[in-house]
Amino acid sequence: MGCEISWFAPLCDDDYEFLGRPDPALLSSWEHARGIALRAEEAGFDNILLPSNYAIGIDSVAFAAGIAPQLRRMQLLVAVRMGELWPPQLARQLATIDEMLGGRLTINIISSDRPGEELESAPRYRRTLEIMHVLRDLLDGKPVDTRGEFVTLTIDPPRIRPAGGCPPFYFGGLSDAAREVAAAAADVFLMWPDTMPAVEAVLADMRARAARHGRELRFGYRVHVIVRDTEAAARAAARRLVSQLDDETGRRIRERSLHVASVGQLRQGELRDLADDEGYAEPNLWTGIGRARSGAGAAIVGDPDQVLAKLRGYAELGMEAFILSGYPNGAECDLFARHVLPHLEHGALLPRRSAAPAA
Repeated sequence: MGCEISWFAPLCDDDYEFLGRPDPALLSSWEHARGIALRAEEAGFDNILLPSNYAIGIDSVAFAAGIAPQLRRMQLLVAVRMGELWPPQLARQLATIDEMLGGRLTINIISSDRPGEELESAPRYRRTLEIMHVLRDLLDGKPVDTRGEFVTLTIDPPRIRPAGGCPPFYFGGLSDAAREVAAAAADVFLMWPDTMPAVEAVLADMRARAARHGRELRFGYRVHVIVRDTEAAARAAARRLVSQLDDETGRRIRERSLHVASVGQLRQGELRDLADDEGYAEPNLWTGIGRARSGAGAAIVGDPDQVLAKLRGYAELGMEAFILSGYPNGAECDLFARHVLPHLEHGALLPRRSAAPAA
């Protein structure tokens, strides 16, 4: 299985020993997130996601600029929210970070409300698509002359730009509007956890949508992991993680998201509703994490062979990139790196390329 295996830097106050019980030592800070990024590079991960959330934690772009000179081979997957920054300025920032990394930047495109503003889903995704096109052109070294619904701009590209062209765009979402944006302008379509049949159905739909745009997509999977020497120990670790969580605390944590009613978020709730009494939606896919987390709400739970088999199962469906995390983040990073990572064939996923449709 050749794929990209990424870890997760908890920039958004999402690190716990017990879900729902904040630990001052695990709150987002430069030192805490930096330590995990360096551990991930040392452990052999290919990339690391730097998430973005205005209300909590620290800034993804600023963190990327700080950590870039300290990394020697690992990529950075930097989450950026479309519309928060004027596209030419964002392009210049990302190009600078890519230069600091020696061409190892990847970009996680986020479509959400800007802080303090609410915009309906349809225009928000139109804004995202406009900015993605502008951002790609500028990072590809092309001038921009556009009169769009959200961006009116005539400008040459910045002098500092990625030597290999625009870094790949990772983008996810289950709504029809999100899927169309991904089909038209993303390089990697990201999914949150789901059952194998549901994953297969989404990938088939996305391949067909991309083909209608004259394009091809690659696919990625964002999921948590709990790996232990035995399945019993892994399931016990899962139970321990939520042992001090009450429903009201979990609800408050989930509602910190800017889009608690998105199609993707609602699907994570459906998974919990479909799960058995212990929270398993299918073998080794545990939904308990979603009780106290917005976004990806399930974990692969099992012994090393079971976790490896689950990842290989997703890969057989077409997943080429995996973005993993666990609780506490640093400890689970070490466990996965010791038990599973050496058995995966992995490396950098994407050569840089234009997103233009085929002629």
